[in-house]
Order: sequence, then structure tokens, then C-alpha cells
Amino acid sequence: MTPSTPEQALAELRAGNHRFVTGAPQHPNQDAGHRTAVADGQHPFAVIVGCSDSRLAAEIIFDRGLGDLFVVRTAGHTAGPEVLGSVEYAVTVLGTPLVVVLGHDSCGAVQAAREGFRTGAALVGHLGAVVDAVSPSLLRASRQGVDDLDGIIDVHIAQTVETLLARSAVLAERVAAGRCTVVGMSYRLAGGEVRTVAQAPAPLPAPAAPADPALAG
Repeated sequence: MTPSTPEQALAELRAGNHRFVTGAPQHPNQDAGHRTAVADGQHPFAVIVGCSDSRLAAEIIFDRGLGDLFVVRTAGHTAGPEVLGSVEYAVTVLGTPLVVVLGHDSCGAVQAAREGFRTGAALVGHLGAVVDAVSPSLLRASRQGVDDLDGIIDVHIAQTVETLLARSAVLAERVAAGRCTVVGMSYRLAGGEVRTVAQAPAPLPAPAAPADPALAG
């Protein structure tokens, strides 16, 4: 059954990533029968705004198949107008309840932006557009006193989450209404696991454990 709420969708992604990390993937929805079933329409339960890095294949990382994920990828998961339009299409037309910004450790796009920002060297062709898009995250990390690469990458993931919400009134309205959640995740290239870096709306705190009657007055 396709997840229909943000909570169900996030739980499904986490379960799939656990299967991938532990070497027990199920490869769901990858058979010929399902290929035929989704030929006439799609109902993905998550949008993945991911980095273009060749090692960041969302359907493999989350152990999913055809029709499950609506994937948009750019270097450094930069969010220009085409990305925003793609996300809005998924959440409004397809009714997708979850948007994930998927970054990863040792991100080459962030490294290039960091080096270009440090040296001021001009980049060839359109690579400068990537640096320009990542630069606000570098400035934010600097203000926060974050200078290690993976720390900067976490800041950039959180910044992209905020950028999506700030630049897309459609997405922000869906989040405010409880119909969609935006989560920033970081993927470890060697280990394969993802961890949550940012989330909007923020997750509810875990309920307090019941008091032990034996410890009462």
C-alpha cells in the first residue's frame, strides 16, 4: 500500500534504507507486473531533491522501485526555478506527501564552491552557477563557526530545506496545512545510511516515559 501521509512516507524511506544498509534489500516494485501497472499513471510517495553524484541513486539507497520516488537531481542539490517547479508538480498534481533534500558526505559540489569561495578563482562555463547557489550556505556555516567540510554540508542541506520553503509558497502552504513534510538528509557514501539533518515542520518530541510507581513518594 502506498504511504499517504508524511509520517508513513518517512517511515517507509527509513525502513528501505535500513534494508539497504544491512544487505537485505527487497527490491519492491521492480517486476514486469508492476511496470505495467504504473504505465498509465504515477503516485510517488516521496520527492527526492538530491545531489547528482553518481553514488547517490535514491531508488537503491531507499530500496524502492518504479513509481515510488519522484527524483530531481542537481549538483549540490541546488534549487533553481526548474527544481522548484518539479517539486510543486509532485506535491500538487501527484499529491506527494514528503519532500526529501538528499545530500552526502564529501560532496564535490560543496568542495568546489568552498574552494572557489576561498580563492575567488573563476570557474569554467556554468559551474559558477553551482558555486553561486552554494555560497549562501558557506556564509551561513562561517557565521556559525562551522569550517569542516561535512559540517558545511549539513548546513547546506538545512539551507536547501529552507530555500524550498522560502521560494515556494505552494510547498510552504502544504507544509503549514500538515499535508507535506520537508526533510533534509545526509547519506554516508561508505556506510550507506542516511541521517536526518533538518525537518519542517519539526518532529514532535517523544512522549515522556511513564513514571515508575516504585519510585513515587
